[in-house]
Amino acid sequence: MMKTRKLGTSDLEVSALGFGCMGLNFSYGEPLERESAIRLIRDAVRLGVTLFDTAEVYGPFTNEELVGAALAPVRDQVVIATKFGFDLSTPGPDRKLSSRPEHIKSVAEASLKRLGTDVIDLFYQHRVDPNVPIEDVAGAVKDLIADGKVRHFGLSEASAATIRRAHAVQPVTAVQSEYSLWWREPEKEVLPTLAELGIGFVPYSPLGKGFLTGSITAETRFVAGDFRNIVPRFSEGSRAANQGLVAALGKIADGKGLTKAQIALAWLLAQAPWIVPIPGTKKLNRLEENLASVDITLSPEDLRHIETALTATTVEGARYPAALLELVGR
Repeated sequence: MMKTRKLGTSDLEVSALGFGCMGLNFSYGEPLERESAIRLIRDAVRLGVTLFDTAEVYGPFTNEELVGAALAPVRDQVVIATKFGFDLSTPGPDRKLSSRPEHIKSVAEASLKRLGTDVIDLFYQHRVDPNVPIEDVAGAVKDLIADGKVRHFGLSEASAATIRRAHAVQPVTAVQSEYSLWWREPEKEVLPTLAELGIGFVPYSPLGKGFLTGSITAETRFVAGDFRNIVPRFSEGSRAANQGLVAALGKIADGKGLTKAQIALAWLLAQAPWIVPIPGTKKLNRLEENLASVDITLSPEDLRHIETALTATTVEGARYPAALLELVGR
Protein backbone atom coordinates (compact mmCIF):
# COMPACT_ATOMS: atom_id res chain seq x y z
CA MET A 1 0.00 0.00 0.00
CA MET A 2 1.57 3.29 -1.12
CA LYS A 3 1.99 5.85 1.64
CA THR A 4 0.60 9.32 1.04
CA ARG A 5 1.56 12.85 2.05
CA LYS A 6 -0.16 16.21 2.06
CA LEU A 7 1.55 19.08 0.31
CA GLY A 8 1.90 21.52 3.17
CA THR A 9 -1.31 22.47 4.94
CA SER A 10 -3.36 22.18 1.74
CA ASP A 11 -5.90 19.45 1.11
CA LEU A 12 -3.82 18.07 -1.78
CA GLU A 13 -2.87 14.54 -0.76
CA VAL A 14 -0.61 12.54 -3.08
CA SER A 15 1.60 9.47 -3.07
CA ALA A 16 4.79 9.94 -1.04
CA LEU A 17 6.76 9.69 -4.29
CA GLY A 18 5.51 11.19 -7.52
CA PHE A 19 6.65 10.50 -11.06
CA GLY A 20 8.61 13.05 -13.10
CA CYS A 21 7.50 12.41 -16.68
CA MET A 22 9.85 14.76 -18.55
CA GLY A 23 12.56 12.20 -19.30
CA LEU A 24 10.17 9.75 -20.95
CA ASN A 25 10.46 11.62 -24.22
CA PHE A 26 12.47 14.79 -23.58
CA SER A 27 15.93 15.91 -22.47
CA TYR A 28 17.41 12.63 -21.21
CA GLY A 29 18.72 10.37 -23.96
CA GLU A 30 16.65 8.40 -26.42
CA PRO A 31 12.90 8.85 -25.91
CA LEU A 32 10.76 5.86 -25.10
CA GLU A 33 8.35 4.72 -27.78
CA ARG A 34 4.93 6.18 -27.07
CA GLU A 35 3.27 2.89 -26.14
CA SER A 36 6.14 1.94 -23.84
CA ALA A 37 5.93 5.32 -22.11
CA ILE A 38 2.17 5.01 -21.68
CA ARG A 39 2.61 1.52 -20.26
CA LEU A 40 5.21 2.75 -17.74
CA ILE A 41 2.99 5.60 -16.54
CA ARG A 42 0.15 3.12 -16.07
CA ASP A 43 2.52 0.79 -14.21
CA ALA A 44 3.26 3.69 -11.88
CA VAL A 45 -0.47 4.12 -11.23
CA ARG A 46 -0.79 0.38 -10.59
CA LEU A 47 2.03 0.63 -8.05
CA GLY A 48 0.29 3.46 -6.19
CA VAL A 49 1.75 6.66 -7.66
CA THR A 50 -0.83 9.45 -7.82
CA LEU A 51 1.26 12.57 -8.63
CA PHE A 52 2.45 12.99 -12.23
CA ASP A 53 4.56 15.96 -13.29
CA THR A 54 4.79 17.40 -16.80
CA ALA A 55 5.05 20.81 -18.55
CA GLU A 56 4.16 22.40 -21.86
CA VAL A 57 7.86 23.05 -22.58
CA TYR A 58 8.72 19.33 -22.41
CA GLY A 59 8.80 18.50 -26.09
CA PRO A 60 7.40 21.14 -26.40
CA PHE A 61 3.86 19.89 -25.91
CA THR A 62 4.42 16.17 -26.57
CA ASN A 63 4.99 15.24 -22.93
CA GLU A 64 1.65 16.71 -21.87
CA GLU A 65 -0.08 14.81 -24.67
CA LEU A 66 1.62 11.59 -23.59
CA VAL A 67 0.70 12.05 -19.93
CA GLY A 68 -2.87 12.94 -20.80
CA ALA A 69 -3.31 9.83 -22.94
CA ALA A 70 -1.73 7.55 -20.35
CA LEU A 71 -3.81 8.84 -17.45
CA ALA A 72 -7.15 9.21 -19.25
CA PRO A 73 -8.55 5.89 -17.93
CA VAL A 74 -7.70 6.81 -14.32
CA ARG A 75 -8.04 10.59 -14.43
CA ASP A 76 -10.17 10.75 -11.28
CA GLN A 77 -7.56 8.79 -9.29
CA VAL A 78 -4.49 10.93 -10.00
CA VAL A 79 -3.07 14.44 -9.61
CA ILE A 80 -1.61 16.07 -12.73
CA ALA A 81 0.88 18.91 -12.33
CA THR A 82 1.95 21.01 -15.30
CA LYS A 83 3.67 24.35 -15.82
CA PHE A 84 3.56 27.69 -17.61
CA GLY A 85 6.12 30.42 -17.98
CA PHE A 86 7.91 30.18 -21.33
CA ASP A 87 7.28 31.85 -24.66
CA LEU A 88 7.37 28.84 -26.95
CA SER A 89 7.24 30.92 -30.12
CA THR A 90 11.05 31.06 -30.03
CA PRO A 91 13.34 28.00 -30.30
CA GLY A 92 15.12 26.24 -27.43
CA PRO A 93 18.33 28.17 -26.61
CA ASP A 94 16.71 31.53 -27.40
CA ARG A 95 13.47 30.79 -25.60
CA LYS A 96 12.26 33.66 -23.44
CA LEU A 97 10.19 33.69 -20.28
CA SER A 98 6.59 34.85 -20.35
CA SER A 99 4.24 35.02 -17.38
CA ARG A 100 1.97 37.77 -18.57
CA PRO A 101 -1.50 37.06 -17.15
CA GLU A 102 -3.08 36.71 -20.61
CA HIS A 103 -0.32 34.26 -21.59
CA ILE A 104 -0.84 32.19 -18.44
CA LYS A 105 -4.53 31.86 -19.22
CA SER A 106 -3.93 30.85 -22.83
CA VAL A 107 -1.37 28.25 -21.72
CA ALA A 108 -3.90 26.83 -19.27
CA GLU A 109 -6.49 26.41 -22.05
CA ALA A 110 -3.95 24.70 -24.32
CA SER A 111 -2.67 22.42 -21.56
CA LEU A 112 -6.19 21.37 -20.64
CA LYS A 113 -6.74 20.24 -24.23
CA ARG A 114 -3.43 18.37 -24.48
CA LEU A 115 -3.99 16.67 -21.13
CA GLY A 116 -7.55 15.78 -22.05
CA THR A 117 -8.94 17.08 -18.79
CA ASP A 118 -11.22 19.84 -17.58
CA VAL A 119 -9.01 20.90 -14.65
CA ILE A 120 -5.29 21.16 -13.91
CA ASP A 121 -4.68 19.90 -10.38
CA LEU A 122 -1.44 21.82 -9.79
CA PHE A 123 -0.29 24.68 -12.06
CA TYR A 124 3.30 25.82 -11.52
CA GLN A 125 5.06 28.92 -12.77
CA HIS A 126 8.05 27.15 -14.34
CA ARG A 127 10.52 30.00 -13.79
CA VAL A 128 10.05 33.42 -12.23
CA ASP A 129 9.65 36.12 -14.90
CA PRO A 130 11.49 39.29 -13.82
CA ASN A 131 9.35 41.35 -16.21
CA VAL A 132 6.03 40.45 -14.56
CA PRO A 133 5.31 41.16 -10.88
CA ILE A 134 4.71 37.88 -9.07
CA GLU A 135 1.52 39.39 -7.66
CA ASP A 136 0.15 39.57 -11.23
CA VAL A 137 1.11 35.95 -11.82
CA ALA A 138 -0.60 34.83 -8.63
CA GLY A 139 -3.64 36.89 -9.55
CA ALA A 140 -3.92 35.21 -12.95
CA VAL A 141 -3.79 31.75 -11.39
CA LYS A 142 -6.30 32.89 -8.76
CA ASP A 143 -8.67 33.75 -11.62
CA LEU A 144 -8.13 30.30 -13.15
CA ILE A 145 -8.90 28.69 -9.80
CA ALA A 146 -12.08 30.77 -9.49
CA ASP A 147 -13.07 29.61 -12.99
CA GLY A 148 -12.59 25.96 -12.00
CA LYS A 149 -9.78 25.38 -14.52
CA VAL A 150 -7.00 25.02 -11.92
CA ARG A 151 -7.11 23.60 -8.41
CA HIS A 152 -3.76 24.55 -6.90
CA PHE A 153 -1.00 27.12 -7.52
CA GLY A 154 2.69 26.26 -7.51
CA LEU A 155 6.06 27.92 -8.09
CA SER A 156 9.29 26.42 -9.40
CA GLU A 157 12.82 27.55 -8.51
CA ALA A 158 11.54 30.69 -6.78
CA SER A 159 13.30 32.56 -3.99
CA ALA A 160 11.91 32.77 -0.47
CA ALA A 161 10.98 36.43 -1.00
CA THR A 162 9.08 35.66 -4.20
CA ILE A 163 7.26 32.77 -2.53
CA ARG A 164 6.07 35.09 0.24
CA ARG A 165 4.82 37.72 -2.20
CA ALA A 166 2.94 35.19 -4.31
CA HIS A 167 1.45 33.42 -1.29
CA ALA A 168 -0.01 36.70 -0.05
CA VAL A 169 -2.15 36.96 -3.22
CA GLN A 170 -3.01 33.31 -3.88
CA PRO A 171 -1.97 30.57 -1.43
CA VAL A 172 0.87 28.52 -2.89
CA THR A 173 0.30 24.79 -2.45
CA ALA A 174 3.72 23.57 -3.55
CA VAL A 175 7.15 24.78 -4.59
CA GLN A 176 9.17 22.63 -6.96
CA SER A 177 12.95 22.99 -7.05
CA GLU A 178 16.01 20.82 -7.43
CA TYR A 179 16.97 19.22 -4.12
CA SER A 180 19.06 16.16 -3.41
CA LEU A 181 22.11 14.90 -1.57
CA TRP A 182 24.25 16.86 -4.03
CA TRP A 183 22.20 20.06 -4.21
CA ARG A 184 21.09 21.30 -0.80
CA GLU A 185 20.75 25.03 -1.39
CA PRO A 186 16.97 25.02 -0.60
CA GLU A 187 17.80 24.25 3.02
CA LYS A 188 19.14 27.79 3.59
CA GLU A 189 16.02 29.89 2.96
CA VAL A 190 13.39 28.10 0.91
CA LEU A 191 12.61 25.14 3.17
CA PRO A 192 12.28 27.26 6.35
CA THR A 193 9.94 29.59 4.46
CA LEU A 194 7.79 26.69 3.26
CA ALA A 195 7.64 25.25 6.78
CA GLU A 196 6.52 28.62 8.13
CA LEU A 197 3.85 29.17 5.46
CA GLY A 198 2.56 25.60 5.26
CA ILE A 199 3.63 24.99 1.66
CA GLY A 200 4.63 21.60 0.27
CA PHE A 201 7.96 20.93 -1.44
CA VAL A 202 8.42 18.81 -4.57
CA PRO A 203 12.10 18.07 -5.28
CA TYR A 204 12.94 17.36 -8.90
CA SER A 205 16.17 15.58 -9.89
CA PRO A 206 16.16 13.89 -6.45
CA LEU A 207 18.75 11.41 -7.77
CA GLY A 208 21.02 14.10 -9.16
CA LYS A 209 19.93 13.54 -12.77
CA GLY A 210 20.96 9.91 -12.36
CA PHE A 211 24.39 10.53 -10.84
CA LEU A 212 23.47 9.45 -7.31
CA THR A 213 22.45 5.99 -8.56
CA GLY A 214 26.10 5.19 -9.25
CA SER A 215 25.42 4.28 -12.87
CA ILE A 216 27.26 7.34 -14.27
CA THR A 217 31.05 7.49 -14.27
CA ALA A 218 33.72 9.69 -15.85
CA GLU A 219 33.69 7.29 -18.81
CA THR A 220 29.94 7.59 -19.43
CA ARG A 221 29.01 9.08 -22.80
CA PHE A 222 25.60 10.70 -23.16
CA VAL A 223 23.77 10.50 -26.48
CA ALA A 224 23.32 13.60 -28.63
CA GLY A 225 20.54 15.80 -27.30
CA ASP A 226 20.92 14.62 -23.70
CA PHE A 227 20.71 17.71 -21.49
CA ARG A 228 23.56 16.49 -19.31
CA ASN A 229 26.01 17.12 -22.16
CA ILE A 230 25.86 20.85 -21.38
CA VAL A 231 25.68 20.69 -17.57
CA PRO A 232 29.02 21.65 -15.94
CA ARG A 233 28.45 19.17 -13.12
CA PHE A 234 28.40 16.41 -15.75
CA SER A 235 31.65 17.34 -17.47
CA GLU A 236 34.10 14.45 -17.50
CA GLY A 237 36.29 16.14 -14.89
CA SER A 238 33.40 16.91 -12.56
CA ARG A 239 32.05 13.40 -12.86
CA ALA A 240 35.44 12.01 -11.87
CA ALA A 241 35.72 14.46 -8.95
CA ASN A 242 32.22 13.72 -7.71
CA GLN A 243 32.63 9.96 -7.47
CA GLY A 244 33.59 10.38 -3.82
CA LEU A 245 30.03 11.32 -2.95
CA VAL A 246 28.68 8.26 -4.75
CA ALA A 247 31.22 6.03 -3.02
CA ALA A 248 30.20 7.38 0.38
CA LEU A 249 26.54 6.83 -0.47
CA GLY A 250 27.36 3.32 -1.64
CA LYS A 251 28.96 2.37 1.68
CA ILE A 252 25.86 3.44 3.55
CA ALA A 253 23.55 1.65 1.10
CA ASP A 254 25.57 -1.57 1.15
CA GLY A 255 25.54 -1.59 4.94
CA LYS A 256 21.75 -1.61 4.92
CA GLY A 257 21.24 -3.91 1.93
CA LEU A 258 19.73 -1.10 -0.10
CA THR A 259 20.61 0.73 -3.31
CA LYS A 260 22.15 4.18 -3.56
CA ALA A 261 18.95 5.50 -5.13
CA GLN A 262 16.86 4.18 -2.26
CA ILE A 263 19.08 5.83 0.34
CA ALA A 264 19.03 9.13 -1.58
CA LEU A 265 15.23 9.11 -1.79
CA ALA A 266 14.72 7.92 1.79
CA TRP A 267 16.98 10.77 2.95
CA LEU A 268 14.80 13.30 1.13
CA LEU A 269 11.61 11.82 2.57
CA ALA A 270 13.11 12.03 6.05
CA GLN A 271 13.72 15.78 5.80
CA ALA A 272 10.05 16.78 6.27
CA PRO A 273 6.62 15.08 6.03
CA TRP A 274 5.51 17.60 3.38
CA ILE A 275 8.29 16.75 0.89
CA VAL A 276 7.27 14.68 -2.15
CA PRO A 277 10.16 13.88 -4.54
CA ILE A 278 9.41 13.18 -8.22
CA PRO A 279 12.10 10.88 -9.61
CA GLY A 280 11.78 9.92 -13.25
CA THR A 281 12.81 6.75 -15.05
CA LYS A 282 12.25 4.84 -18.29
CA LYS A 283 12.48 1.40 -16.69
CA LEU A 284 9.94 -0.53 -14.65
CA ASN A 285 12.57 -2.14 -12.42
CA ARG A 286 13.96 1.30 -11.53
CA LEU A 287 10.45 2.58 -10.83
CA GLU A 288 9.90 -0.32 -8.43
CA GLU A 289 13.30 0.29 -6.82
CA ASN A 290 12.50 3.96 -6.30
CA LEU A 291 9.07 3.32 -4.85
CA ALA A 292 10.49 0.87 -2.30
CA SER A 293 12.24 3.86 -0.67
CA VAL A 294 8.88 5.00 0.70
CA ASP A 295 8.99 2.13 3.20
CA ILE A 296 12.56 2.78 4.33
CA THR A 297 12.99 4.53 7.68
CA LEU A 298 16.36 6.09 8.34
CA SER A 299 17.22 6.35 12.03
CA PRO A 300 18.72 9.50 13.56
CA GLU A 301 22.03 7.61 13.56
CA ASP A 302 21.65 6.81 9.84
CA LEU A 303 20.98 10.46 9.10
CA ARG A 304 24.01 11.55 11.12
CA HIS A 305 26.13 9.03 9.24
CA ILE A 306 24.93 10.42 5.91
CA GLU A 307 25.54 13.99 7.07
CA THR A 308 29.08 13.12 8.10
CA ALA A 309 29.74 11.50 4.73
CA LEU A 310 28.36 14.52 2.87
CA THR A 311 30.41 16.96 4.93
CA ALA A 312 33.55 15.06 3.95
CA THR A 313 32.89 15.42 0.21
CA THR A 314 32.84 18.47 -2.05
CA VAL A 315 30.63 18.53 -5.13
CA GLU A 316 32.24 20.11 -8.20
CA GLY A 317 30.52 21.82 -11.11
CA ALA A 318 27.49 24.08 -11.48
CA ARG A 319 24.10 22.39 -11.70
CA TYR A 320 23.13 24.36 -14.83
CA PRO A 321 24.91 26.16 -17.66
CA ALA A 322 25.35 29.89 -16.96
CA ALA A 323 22.36 30.99 -19.06
CA LEU A 324 20.01 28.68 -17.17
CA LEU A 325 21.45 29.56 -13.78
CA GLU A 326 20.17 33.08 -14.38
CA LEU A 327 16.60 31.75 -14.36
CA VAL A 328 16.65 30.16 -10.90
CA GLY A 329 16.41 31.56 -7.39
CA ARG A 330 14.64 34.80 -8.35
